Amino acid sequence: MTRIVYLNGDWLPEAEAKVSIFDRGFLFADAIYEVTAVVGGKLLEYAGHAARLQRSTAELGITCPLTPQALLEVHREIIRRNALESGLIYLQISRGTADRDFAYPENPTPTLTLFTQAKSVLENPKVATGISVACVPDERWGRRDIKTVQLLYPSMAKMEAMAKGADDAWLVEDGFVTEASSATAHIITRDGRLVTRGLSNAILHGITRASVLSIAETAGIPFEERAFTPDEAMKAAEAFITSATNFVLPVTAIDGHTVGDGKPGPLTLRLRELYIKQKLADAI
Repeated sequence: MTRIVYLNGDWLPEAEAKVSIFDRGFLFADAIYEVTAVVGGKLLEYAGHAARLQRSTAELGITCPLTPQALLEVHREIIRRNALESGLIYLQISRGTADRDFAYPENPTPTLTLFTQAKSVLENPKVATGISVACVPDERWGRRDIKTVQLLYPSMAKMEAMAKGADDAWLVEDGFVTEASSATAHIITRDGRLVTRGLSNAILHGITRASVLSIAETAGIPFEERAFTPDEAMKAAEAFITSATNFVLPVTAIDGHTVGDGKPGPLTLRLRELYIKQKLADAI
């Protein structure tokens, strides 16, 4: 089945959707994006993604061409047009099309695109085994809190980690873990405390991260927001990542060192179960 995509107000078969070669998203990575999970034909964590979208566009001075309600309706319509039961919706807004110039154009018309990816987001075989990560230097730009499409270095880092036999990369800056290539990094200490890096320009403000911390607080799981080193992570009882595409996913090895007993930890799996239960109940 050919996907139907959204492009600047039009619904088109994917092969017919065209964007100008002068689009600043193409020329300068002058664009932001969001990815929202869909389960049972409903949107998970949509409010959080919509709020972060607003923040990112405001930081770059890009205006979303749709009102918040209209954008929600587009998300619902793309689910309907593609009969999407389970998968992801990718949204991207660029500053728009203009002749190539480092200076922003005056009064540009933003380019808004959405497309779907059908996949099972609940049934991830890696949940049973956990993933392995390799630590890689973090050489991204300084405004990682803005969800831009500048994803070349995270892609390079993931490829480097895979070349080392790992599933993903954990990025390290000044001796501390920032985040994974496209997810938030967490550990659980041997005394049962959840540790994740505090919010700043150094990391993306993860929507799943925020939900997991809220769930931990409700469940009486102690946590602290602070940076941790790769060595501390290797000595932790458990480790995991969070993202819109993986929810809560165990990490069982770091740079070849086994985390805990080398199996997905009970607290990690509990957080995953609580997260999925809550978000399915709240889906819209």
